[in-house]
Amino acid sequence: MIRTVKVADARDICNIYNHYVTKTTITFEEEPVVLRDMESRISEISERFPWIVFEENEQILGYSYATSWKSRGAYRYSVESTVYISPLFTNRKIGTQLYEQLLFTLNEMNIHSVIGGIALPNIPSIKLHEKLGFEKIARFKEVGWKFNKWIDVGYWQLNMKGGTETARTRGSSS
Repeated sequence: MIRTVKVADARDICNIYNHYVTKTTITFEEEPVVLRDMESRISEISERFPWIVFEENEQILGYSYATSWKSRGAYRYSVESTVYISPLFTNRKIGTQLYEQLLFTLNEMNIHSVIGGIALPNIPSIKLHEKLGFEKIARFKEVGWKFNKWIDVGYWQLNMKGGTETARTRGSSS
C-alpha cells in the first residue's frame, strides 16, 4: 500500500536511509541520520511537497518525496525527487510504484520539471529514471568525496504537463 508519510514512520525511514548512508555512495551524507532529525525532515518537507511510503504488513519498505529544486522564485515549478527502498526488498518494483505515484501527485500540483540526482555509477537508479521517461541532462565529475574516492553525479530530468497552465494564467503577476 502506498500512503502519505506520517512522522511516526521516521524510525523505519531512518533504518532504510542509514543503510545507504553507511554502506553506499548513493547519498553524500556521511553520518547516520538520528530519529529527531528525520522527524524534522518529514515535517518540513511534507508541509509543502508529497512524501509517500510503501507499506506492507505495517512495515515501511520504501519511500519517495520531492523537495524544492532551488530557492529562487522562478524555480517554483521544479522539484528534485528522491526514492529509497529497503535493501531487503529491492527488485520488487516498489521504486517504480512509488515514483509513479509521486509523479502523478506532482503533476496534480502543477509541477513542471522533476529532477533526479544520481551518484554514479548506479545502474538500477538510471534504469528506473529512464523507464519513467527521465532524460540524462548533466554529469558533474568528481563533485563528491566519500569512502576515500571521488564520485560523479548525474542529473536526469522529466518535464511534465504541470506548471505550464498555471504559469500562463498567472502571467507576470507572480
